[in-house]
Amino acid sequence: MSTPKLDLEFTRAQFPAFAENSLKGQAFFENAGGSYTSRHVIDRLLRFYKERKVQPYAPYQASTLGGAEMDAARDRLAALMGVQSDQLSFGPSTSQNTYVLAQAFREILSAGDAIIVTNQDHEANSGVWRRLDSAGIEIREWKMDPATGHLPLEALDHWLDGKVKLVCFPHCSNIVGEINDVAAITKRARDAGAFTCVDGVSYAPHGFPNIGDLGADAYLFSSYKTYGPHQGIMVLSDRLNAALPNQAHFFNSESSYKRFTPAGPDHAQIAACAGMADYIDALYAHHFGDDADAPERNTAIHDLMRAAEIENLQPVLDMLSAKNSVRLLGPIEAAVKAPTVAVVTKEDPESLAAELSNHGIMCGGGDFYAVRCIEGQGEESKKGVLRLSFVHYTSKEEIDQLLSALDQVL
Repeated sequence: MSTPKLDLEFTRAQFPAFAENSLKGQAFFENAGGSYTSRHVIDRLLRFYKERKVQPYAPYQASTLGGAEMDAARDRLAALMGVQSDQLSFGPSTSQNTYVLAQAFREILSAGDAIIVTNQDHEANSGVWRRLDSAGIEIREWKMDPATGHLPLEALDHWLDGKVKLVCFPHCSNIVGEINDVAAITKRARDAGAFTCVDGVSYAPHGFPNIGDLGADAYLFSSYKTYGPHQGIMVLSDRLNAALPNQAHFFNSESSYKRFTPAGPDHAQIAACAGMADYIDALYAHHFGDDADAPERNTAIHDLMRAAEIENLQPVLDMLSAKNSVRLLGPIEAAVKAPTVAVVTKEDPESLAAELSNHGIMCGGGDFYAVRCIEGQGEESKKGVLRLSFVHYTSKEEIDQLLSALDQVL
């Protein structure tokens, strides 16, 4: 299937933020912290609160419809990402989902077993696993190349042996941005007899992956970064689900999508997550028109989004990599990088972000919960970085606005 060019006018019309007067002239470059929300999600959330804010799954209409919307969110998102509906669960956040997962692993691991983590990760997919050392679990750190931020596969091979039960790594870092070869990493881990836990928070906003093809045992991301409400989404393989003990109420132990969500579900936000599938389907219908199954629709829109991002990202990387006054972290080739751009500056990054806001640029400075990643590249985490992040709905005019502002501020 040939990929058309993203219709930016249609795409941006799906986001009420772009019609909001208070945001006029403000170019949004803080998407790695949370994206704008599509109208489909907002409409579903509003409808649920207005018409269906009752306990779901009871035999009266408002309750039945509410439960059906929650089920539809799970079914439709799972189908898009190439997994079974009962493999996908919702939780309050990705950090919470990862914490619960770590507690389940604590029950099946023994002293002397090993877990591999990276220093490229956001702390949510690092700290919870590292704390298992208190149970006698050996923690092995797969380190980035400090000059490039790259995670070399040969370094992983060095750590893999029969003691390793789990390998935890990001699909891409929220600082480095390089897109890791998840399928290759999961195969190496599986061949060594280990499970894998992939943090997809920084990748999923740039197109939902086909998780079934990636081979990950656990794949986690946050819907508030993928145009939806504030939920954590976790997909578990059948083999991992069967290996881990229940962490929820005992009477939910046989439900594969309830076993790792001890907190009660947020009915309205789960139902609203179906709006993310609405958005993907709306983009597909507009750009392709023909009928296709869910994974094919998702892959087509993933590629459409990435093509738009790559075109906009390369000029930003070219400008920053040519400036002697900053250090650009991660790759300088847009094709291998998510549009999450972190730079080390001489000035205080938060002060620079404030100065950029005077030029209509919304961005941030700090460590972004990636302290180990920043320090692993030889930089000061206390000072942090200036981070500029965008997604497919960012326009060329906004990129030009960013480049002009950076030229004046840096």
